[in-house]
Amino acid sequence: MRRRQINRNFTKPEAIRPIVFSANSFEQMVKTLNISPEEYRSSPALKEWVRQNKDQKYVPSELLQAFGFQAEVEG
Repeated sequence: MRRRQINRNFTKPEAIRPIVFSANSFEQMVKTLNISPEEYRSSPALKEWVRQNKDQKYVPSELLQAFGFQAEVEG
């Protein structure tokens, strides 16, 4: 029977890295448009992006309601 290799570095502090979250596509779009949360509802470019991507990308539910959109739910 073959022995499995054991990672002996898992307890070393330098082996433990912080979890880094990348921005989702909604956050990237907001950054590209350079708008603040107070400006979300008045941005025609953001509204168009939400209309095109509401079913494939993450969009906050409050913003969907504000724009009058409803995302299709897979089921």
